[in-house]
Amino acid sequence: MNFTQIQFSDRKSDIDIIQLQELFNVAAFWAKERSVEDLQIAIANSEPVVTIRDGERLIGFARATSDGIYRATIWDVVIHPDYQGSGLGSKLVETVLSHPRMNRVERTYLMTTHQQRFYKKIGFQTNSTTTMVLHNQSHLGSLPTEQVQLQESFGG
Repeated sequence: MNFTQIQFSDRKSDIDIIQLQELFNVAAFWAKERSVEDLQIAIANSEPVVTIRDGERLIGFARATSDGIYRATIWDVVIHPDYQGSGLGSKLVETVLSHPRMNRVERTYLMTTHQQRFYKKIGFQTNSTTTMVLHNQSHLGSLPTEQVQLQESFGG
């Protein structure tokens, strides 16, 4: 494979959201049918966001959320099927981990159901101590309906 046209970027402005949606539809069974609007919100609230392009073609994507020191989570790691097995996925995750927002973080988590072997090669370990999840249940009416007022404190 010729890597002369391969470029990594952490600039959100470089993301073609339509190409990203297509990449998810082709390469990520868990992210098919994500809307453009929801992808834009996820990207806006993530740092870093890393893309890989082969010329003008988006072929890889990953994003993370982090407090910058204690905890981070890597999300949505995807490589186009034509490029899988080339080492680009490992380089993508390593690029996310080396980003200034991530490189001091004490613990980095990721959610995966089928790629444990891939992540173990990078250094991730199985973690049985953090197995809880809360799914959005607002449609069930399980949360109190009273309106909660939040006050901001500006000091002084």
